[in-house]
Amino acid sequence: MRFLIWLVPVLLAAQTPRGLHPAVSELVEGVSEERVSAVMKRLGEFGSRNTNYEPGNKASREWIAEQFRSFSPRLEVHFDTHTIAKQGRIVRDLELHNVVATLPGTTQREQEIIVCAHYDSLNVIRRKEGAVAGGDTTDWVATADAPDAPGVSDNASGVALVLELARLMSQREWPKTIVFIAFSGEEQGLFGSRGYAKAAKEAKRKIVGVFNSDIIGNDYAGDGRRVTDLVHVFSGDPADSSSRALARYVQETAGRYYPAMKANTVFRSDRFGRGGDHTPFHDAGYAAIRFTTPVEHYGFQHSAGDTFEHASPAYAARVVRVNAAAVGSLALAPPAPQVMRTNSEGNATAPNLGRGKGYDAVLKWAAVEPVEEVAGYSIKLRSTTAPDWEREIFAGNVTEYKLRNYSIDDVVIGVRAVGKNGIESPVSAYTLVPRNFAASAVP
Repeated sequence: MRFLIWLVPVLLAAQTPRGLHPAVSELVEGVSEERVSAVMKRLGEFGSRNTNYEPGNKASREWIAEQFRSFSPRLEVHFDTHTIAKQGRIVRDLELHNVVATLPGTTQREQEIIVCAHYDSLNVIRRKEGAVAGGDTTDWVATADAPDAPGVSDNASGVALVLELARLMSQREWPKTIVFIAFSGEEQGLFGSRGYAKAAKEAKRKIVGVFNSDIIGNDYAGDGRRVTDLVHVFSGDPADSSSRALARYVQETAGRYYPAMKANTVFRSDRFGRGGDHTPFHDAGYAAIRFTTPVEHYGFQHSAGDTFEHASPAYAARVVRVNAAAVGSLALAPPAPQVMRTNSEGNATAPNLGRGKGYDAVLKWAAVEPVEEVAGYSIKLRSTTAPDWEREIFAGNVTEYKLRNYSIDDVVIGVRAVGKNGIESPVSAYTLVPRNFAASAVP
């Protein structure tokens, strides 16, 4: 690879080649509101899908698995099972079952994308005699046994998204492997996703993006607010984490392929004081984000009132299209470049970013595989206080780049790979590794 020098006065002269990829456009346009609506309605008819409530939980998970199997022989369907001991909201020892459908990739088979949502539901039953220790008025045994917990917005809507993307994407092959998952145990403490993420981390699986959809089925709140053209995309800290990069990627691809709907990045791991199935993956070091309506209806949530009649399948279908744009793009994109130096354990030790002779910004990164799919690399820049990338330079097919007379102190610099198909990877940012002064301090 040649070394390229770029002068600051012409920063805006070159841009990444862009266009609408026909496979992604077809995916977005193929989303069926009718099918999304049918899944939301059917899952609400199982009564209760509470993880503790075996009749409804079993019937619904078997129905979800059968839907996966009906889409395409390319999908490899199985139950991911975990034994959970009685604790907290788990009122008895039980086996928890995640429903998993894997669509194997081709040229980037080891790179995995997860599209997920939880299928369990909840109807909170309160104690008539008042709160127990800690102020909790919930009767978790009665809640577990409540036969009426339709959970249409929370979270049949998310499962409808997973099934619809599985239906559409399984009709063809994609470079990356795509794993569609309906998790259980979310309402009791993220048990299904925690078990799956832990096993993935131990197996050193290369998960490059987790797209979790939870409560995307209503477009109006209990206070009368209505939002039909925006969805929140939550991502965890720090500012340039892989999760944050994935959220920015969603915002970018949604604007390109489905501008009728805005993907609003929220720089917080989840709603205030709450969590979802993307959380264990982010905590394990994977890029993981959550999609949620900005107008949750707390009057219906976690109650018998979360029914199909109170949901909006049209809004859910729009969120599916946002996901289709991002997942389809990521599935076709080359891998994101590796910009951090690592030790033998794979932990980042320093960025491949320096000052050259003192006044330049010198960037280095590793070429991504497969090299024959890469057209080149693009440099992204922004102020340290800016939420989104502000400038871009198409560097060409190089693995080193110099910005002459350019300070690295007050900017964030990133690199993305650009495929020959015109699809770009998420941006890998050069970030500082915290210095441990205490470890080197003299007693």
